[in-house]
Amino acid sequence: MRASLLAVGLVLVGASVVADETAVLIDDFASADGRSTWGTSWQGFTDRVMGGLSDLRAGYREVDGAPVLFMEGQVRLENNGGFIQVRLPLAERGSFDASAWQGLRLTLRGRPGAYYLHLRTDDTRRPWAYYRAPLRVESDWQTLDLSFEDFEARSLRAALDVSTIRSLALVAYGERFDAELEVRRIEFLP
Repeated sequence: MRASLLAVGLVLVGASVVADETAVLIDDFASADGRSTWGTSWQGFTDRVMGGLSDLRAGYREVDGAPVLFMEGQVRLENNGGFIQVRLPLAERGSFDASAWQGLRLTLRGRPGAYYLHLRTDDTRRPWAYYRAPLRVESDWQTLDLSFEDFEARSLRAALDVSTIRSLALVAYGERFDAELEVRRIEFLP
């Protein structure tokens, strides 16, 4: 069984992807070196970067014979805290143009709670600015399709420009709870 923790640092390698009429894999967590299919690495962090007290354990493990990304921890609200997250940059430098696709598809399961998928773009220069879509997490495996239209701007007025996506993040946020999330696959939807 492969098990490793995500590095807090970031190592990036360039990736090129051509859009077609099928879904395009972002990550299925099968790479032995822990990199996504884009050559970028997941990174985990919490509200502790700003004085919060939330705890995070994240990495890779095998579940039912398949590799998954996991994120677990206690989301705490003390000291203006309230989040844990794992984030994947989509480009070595700059941003990625996702305008050829309609949204994102995730295969996941976990303990129900307040989970979101965050997107950051060239417009999200401040740490508290992002676009988010809620994730309805259940204990059984499910596949969720999120249209780019499902994302709402937080702490900025600019509409989501999918031609300038820098990263995506799985986030447990805003409520006190014990988060447990496993993700088997993430891809762009045609």
